[in-house]
Amino acid sequence: MLTLSNVKKGFGAHEVIKGISFQVEKGESFGLLGPNGAGKSTLISIICGLMPFSDGEIRVGGKLVGKQLREIKQLIGIVPQDIALYPTMSALDNLLFWGKMYGLSGKKAKVRAKEVLEIVGLTERAKDRIDTFSGGMKRRINIGAALMHEPQLLIMDEPTVGIDPQSRNHILETVKTLNEQGMTVIYTSHYMEEVEYLCRRIAIIDEGKLIASGTKKDLADRLAGGSVLKLAVESADSPFIEQLKELDGVEQVIMQTDGEIHLHMESKTELLSAVIGLASRTNVNIHNMQLEESNLETLFLQLTGRTLRE
Repeated sequence: MLTLSNVKKGFGAHEVIKGISFQVEKGESFGLLGPNGAGKSTLISIICGLMPFSDGEIRVGGKLVGKQLREIKQLIGIVPQDIALYPTMSALDNLLFWGKMYGLSGKKAKVRAKEVLEIVGLTERAKDRIDTFSGGMKRRINIGAALMHEPQLLIMDEPTVGIDPQSRNHILETVKTLNEQGMTVIYTSHYMEEVEYLCRRIAIIDEGKLIASGTKKDLADRLAGGSVLKLAVESADSPFIEQLKELDGVEQVIMQTDGEIHLHMESKTELLSAVIGLASRTNVNIHNMQLEESNLETLFLQLTGRTLRE
């Protein structure tokens, strides 16, 4: 459904997309992860034809972005981070407007708007103005606008930001159902659990580069060590950090911005006693120790040096 081959994008001398390549199969739900400023939104704008790219090739449904843009826009539905609705118009009128923007006739647009209102669960609020809606309801109509022309590829850029848990769950179940019905989905989020729930394959980008991609199992297999030991210490000098790295079983040591130390490790029991012994010998006071099994959040931290929400 989507193929990116060595795609690059620069603004003057500054390159923000640095040779990204991946494929999204027809009918799959594909997660795109990255911290703020990683290049996710820029990449989405490029895929949709809203922004030119410097080099490489992009195909949507076999059609070339940059040469067959009109046909491509009929294949894609985009749900942007920001609400793209007219607040003084009703939910129904917003859907009719966006339907007509995609070329739907008056009768067909009305039929489709009714279907979309059912999909997003807001049939009873069809005639109410958008500015009377909660944040979650606005998000749901925002998704509805992208569904009006029945796209083959739905791209969702942070669709659950700042909404209540009920609306968030409704959106997740809506996306899951659409995907199960055959719609291809690209989903970006700051919530790792959303991507884990919805997506079989995931790509992680940081600083404009693709740094990992594959199924959740593929990515989990890349983890350095099977567990993470989190240490909250009173003060940690460089010699202590360096000595932690030398302990048997330690794969990686990451110093967090809040001063917490994360040890990615193979062995659990043996290493715990070794860490405590080292702290005692170097007069480092450990306030708290927490052992966690590795997961995708752990992998993201290993690859980027920061959490997804940073």
